[in-house]
Amino acid sequence: MPVIDADGCKINVQIDGPQDAPALVLSNSLGTNLSMWDDQAKALSGEFRVIRYDQRGHGKSGAPKGPYTIDRLGQDVIAILDNLKIAKAHFVGLSMGGSTGMWLARMAPGRFTKIILSNTGARISTQDVWNARIASVLSKGMTAVIDTTLERWFSNDSHKRNLPAISAVRKMLMTTPAHGYAGCSAAIRDCDQRWGIGAVKLPTLVIIGTLDPGTPPAGGEEIASRIRGAKVARLEAAHLSNLEKSEAFTAEVQKFLA
Repeated sequence: MPVIDADGCKINVQIDGPQDAPALVLSNSLGTNLSMWDDQAKALSGEFRVIRYDQRGHGKSGAPKGPYTIDRLGQDVIAILDNLKIAKAHFVGLSMGGSTGMWLARMAPGRFTKIILSNTGARISTQDVWNARIASVLSKGMTAVIDTTLERWFSNDSHKRNLPAISAVRKMLMTTPAHGYAGCSAAIRDCDQRWGIGAVKLPTLVIIGTLDPGTPPAGGEEIASRIRGAKVARLEAAHLSNLEKSEAFTAEVQKFLA
């Protein structure tokens, strides 16, 4: 499991699959870590060199003092590719990872072959919402946001069935440094790519959770409408569609990257 230096910040990376297979980067959501992709890594590592990483401020990556920017989060991915000597890769990002993916598709299109943007928006929520959340975690810790976050991230059906992924995500949230969460929250708060993504020419798939209150379907539809030729897949899931509908999510990824 390599640790890569991205302008002084250590980025934790995990690689699965053959070294000579096409590279596929998986980028985590706010408050989680690379283990959110366990199901996808297991399913895809037979045909891809799957590269997962903890976004800065998360998991085992460094958590320097924030705020961070979407530019910085995107540059971290480029640092990973450079360090691993990967000229081009596919990219899958969910929520914050999708924001990172949009930046990469705009600013470093030559480094990517296909982009998948899941459960995300070109503009996510409002500055007031993010400022309140940042203030809450910095003053009270991550426990201040965990219950409401899990309520949004999983559908009522998953909560009724006590889906095992819910407790796994709770642990991820609990172990995320508050200042790392706040730093990345600021990056999302200050990120508005609604107009910039109109210039994206990479083949793009937008995965929408039809039950997602965190990044509502309208946000995904907007992305697809602005990126010419973008394809759309809709899953009956809330925010973490790769966990709620793991097999269906993976199947959409495989079909698009085939």
